[in-house]
Amino acid sequence: MVSFDIPRNLLFYIFICLMLSLSSEAAVVFLYHDCNPNTTTYTRNSPYRRNLNILLSSFQSNSTRQSGFYNLTVGQAPPDIVYGLFLCRGDVTKEICRECVRTASGQILQRCPNRKTALVYYDECTIRYSNSSFFSEWEQEPVLELLNTGNVSQPERFMQLLGNTMNEIATGAAKGDQLGKKYATQEVNFTAFQTLYTLAQCTPDLSVSDCQTCLTTAITYLPNCCLGKQGGRVVFASCNVRYELYPFYRFTAQQLPPPPPPKPVLHSPPALESKGKNKNSSTTIIAIVLPVVVSVVIFAGALICILTRKSKKYDAVEQENGKEWYRVLVIYHSMLRVQKANIQYLLCFYMAGNEITTMESLQFDFSTIEAATNKFSVDNKLGEGGFGPVYKGKLPNGQQIAVKRLAVSSSQGLEEYKNEVALLAKLQHRNLVRLLGFCLEGAEKLLVYEFVPNKSLNYFLFDLEKQGELTWTKRCMIIGGIARGILYLHEDSRLKIIHRDLKISNILLDKDMNPKISDFGMARILGVDQSKANTSRVVGTYGYMPPEYAMHGHFSIKSDVYSFGVIILEIITGKKSSNFQQSDEDEDLLTHVWKHWNNGTPLELLDPSLGNSYSRTEVIRCIHIGLLCVQENPSQRPTMENIV
Repeated sequence: MVSFDIPRNLLFYIFICLMLSLSSEAAVVFLYHDCNPNTTTYTRNSPYRRNLNILLSSFQSNSTRQSGFYNLTVGQAPPDIVYGLFLCRGDVTKEICRECVRTASGQILQRCPNRKTALVYYDECTIRYSNSSFFSEWEQEPVLELLNTGNVSQPERFMQLLGNTMNEIATGAAKGDQLGKKYATQEVNFTAFQTLYTLAQCTPDLSVSDCQTCLTTAITYLPNCCLGKQGGRVVFASCNVRYELYPFYRFTAQQLPPPPPPKPVLHSPPALESKGKNKNSSTTIIAIVLPVVVSVVIFAGALICILTRKSKKYDAVEQENGKEWYRVLVIYHSMLRVQKANIQYLLCFYMAGNEITTMESLQFDFSTIEAATNKFSVDNKLGEGGFGPVYKGKLPNGQQIAVKRLAVSSSQGLEEYKNEVALLAKLQHRNLVRLLGFCLEGAEKLLVYEFVPNKSLNYFLFDLEKQGELTWTKRCMIIGGIARGILYLHEDSRLKIIHRDLKISNILLDKDMNPKISDFGMARILGVDQSKANTSRVVGTYGYMPPEYAMHGHFSIKSDVYSFGVIILEIITGKKSSNFQQSDEDEDLLTHVWKHWNNGTPLELLDPSLGNSYSRTEVIRCIHIGLLCVQENPSQRPTMENIV
């Protein structure tokens, strides 16, 4: 009798895929929001807020329209008139559209409180409102660019194929369909084994020419943001385009027919050819088969991941005598507690190569954390950040922890939360804060870290009574530790990571005053061969942002170098860059340091609390490094490898 020895990890992946395929409710995925800080605000009980409430309520009651689009004006006269619309992606079901509009309507008020103009992008829908009319006019801002960091083979041929296909569906989308949608998708063969999937969509209130112009303009952004990449998208306020090498949309009867494929390398048998006599039945077959196909693709990906691992890993797994099935039950139990919006994230985490044991050990029960923090008591509260409050806690084994609890009104969201978990779980360095685990249970989103007893560097550096505890030797040690941590992120870890929010308050100090870089919610991973990227969502702290990032959204490893330079100069001077004041002169910290450097008086910059206990040579060298790092031209800044 033939027996099959199936690796238990493989069975685990099959189990997860089945769990996902059984879920009929799709999660909506937040992408970006814009609150337009140049517009006016409203008060809580103002007529504008009442009209806005009517608008958002009307959105939800009209979210099952066949067109997936709705616009409305509420109010009689300025300045209390509200103009608003929502647009659901052309392929989503009425149920998903309704869920996205409901979620976005609630989130936009939390993300843009009291703003008269706001917009929020989800993967499945967009909603926006303003106190001035924008109907039937194509608008570009705010621009969102996203890319898949994987590279394609034959990039020149790929980009030419992409451009031709995108231009075709832009024309198709602009013409519209019988449901009132300005939406089109198309698939075309790239290689014998790879298919390019493309999508274009406008708000239906645009004219044919305006929709065409909007989409054509968005398409011109693709070579800049996504050259040679396996996927990318450009989202404007009035239209969007996207492409991938995998199906990311539902197949519908309104799709454009694919262009004639190139001469195939492998000829299909005649028996498999479709005569195309019954479109309705073909569409039904596709609708039934597609979920199965997608599950098979996920399964195949899992199989490849498993088969490419070293055999010694299989040996170690097989020696665990059935523990995997126990882990499956543990993960399944956790999935029942986790919101559906997070299930796919957990699967992606597993598929990225992390062992099941790693994820199992990282996930905490809410009851455990609640008990460790004495029910998040005020006495246990350590502070408050952009993420939410931070609490000190103690696990049953006696280990002290710090717990971040995502606040409902947090400026950070689920994406930043996921980002921090996914990154820190893969990183280990003595100068990075260590993530002990996380908790996703109901509405609760918690991050559990090692407890760092000496708080953050700004607690000492900018306190007149505590500055003296930072001797020159300790300051040098802190600068060196920060540099080694950043170098690890840029060069020495398995990933090339840009932190994007390096600042004094994100440097924690352990009991020996060793620095630990924290807060990775804004961090981004670059491809192996990628040196820079850009975004329309500028995040971080002014004073630490390099000019190319603050003004144009361009970031690279040199962005972190700039922030590191500002940190060095703050440590040396004991002054904040954000609110620096020196006598009656109107100059910032960097200008002040440059002036003393050019005048040959760098030692006058030194924090007075140091007295005479410092090395003149080391001080001048550190100031020099700091100034090299904050040069305006990124190419002139050193790398962390040069510095360390």
